[in-house]
This record gives sequence, structure tokens and C-alpha cells, in this order.
Amino acid sequence: MTDASTPRPLFLVDLGSPYAYLAAERISDVVGEADWQAVLLGGIFRATGRSSWAQTDRRADGHAEIERRALERGLPPIAWPDPWPSDGLLAARAATWADRQGAGRAFITEALRMHFRDGRTLSDPDVVREVGTRVGFAAAELVAGAAEPATKALLRARTELALARGVFGVPAVLFAPFVFWGDDQLEQAATVLRAVGGAAAGRSAAAGSDGSPGEERA
Repeated sequence: MTDASTPRPLFLVDLGSPYAYLAAERISDVVGEADWQAVLLGGIFRATGRSSWAQTDRRADGHAEIERRALERGLPPIAWPDPWPSDGLLAARAATWADRQGAGRAFITEALRMHFRDGRTLSDPDVVREVGTRVGFAAAELVAGAAEPATKALLRARTELALARGVFGVPAVLFAPFVFWGDDQLEQAATVLRAVGGAAAGRSAAAGSDGSPGEERA
């Protein structure tokens, strides 16, 4: 868990990622507070020349691994949406608009649960609208916000920034200069985050011990 001396990390997800769903269900307990943002994994794949394991002969093994982790963690059984993978652009834009309204984490959480707990595909605009309704947005308001040029530009910018910082998959936890990729890396991210926070707190205390350049003293 983080405290006041610890840098606040970024938690990056694609709403079509089952590993992002698994990580979202436990990141607050393992890592602590973070800024949740949606990015476009398809764009990251195109830029890096990678592709999804879900479109390879490892698909069945991947399904089994995700289902095992969910069971071990006491989560509801995974309900795979059909189709999956699918077009998540509208959902990602809706999540980005929700974040602009201060509800990004709530939207992402509900969308991932809708996708992998309820098995309802986010490629269906009606499902995306329902996610918005569940977190307090009117359906028309959500769709209009997702279509705003500022929303589209922000989602592109966040995806490009993720690439620039070395992200090649999701979920990812970022705090400069570190990038931790994968649901199974949350514990390592938390360990390093605590160490960075402890070092920063130590430097702050040392700087203030003689009154300069720490807090001013009368």
C-alpha cells in the first residue's frame, strides 16, 4: 500500500484485457492508490509489431490460466464474451470521457466486470451505454462525450505516452522510471513503490534537518 511519501502510479488498462480485469480487482489492495487510465492495446500492438495471445494457439491455455487465477482469488467464474477479442474503441473513448468527469476508475471497473464477469461484449454500444448508466451517466451524455474531439485526442495521447514510456502490453503500472507489465507483477510494483517512497521520505527528512532546503524555520 502507498502512503503520502510514495509517488502515485499510473495503472493502464485496455478494457478488452482479462488480465487487466484480474489486476483491477486487486490493485488497490496490493499497490494502493493509482490513477487509472484506458489505452488502446491494438495501437500499442501495431506500433510494436506484437499481437494478442488470444489469436494464437495459446488461447486455450490463456483461458485456463485466467480462469484459475479468478478461482484462486475468490472472484466469480470468468464469463467469456462473444466475440472476444472485439472492437473496444467506443468503450475506451467512453472510459476516457468518464475520466475527464472524475469517474474513470468507476467506469473502468464496471466495464471490465461487465466484460469478464457478466460475459457481455463491450463491442456492443448498448452494453457500453449500460456501463455508463451504472456509474451515473445518462446514455446520451456518455455517447456524446465519447465522440468529443478532446476525448479522442486524449485517448490517443495516453496511448502514445504509454508507448513512449516503454509499455508494450497491459495491465501496466508506471511510476518514473519504472514500468511493470502484467497482473503477476503487482507485488513487485508495490515493493519498488514502497522503496522509492521510503527513499524520498528519507531525503526529505535529511534536507529539513538543518532547515535548508527543507521547511523554513523561524
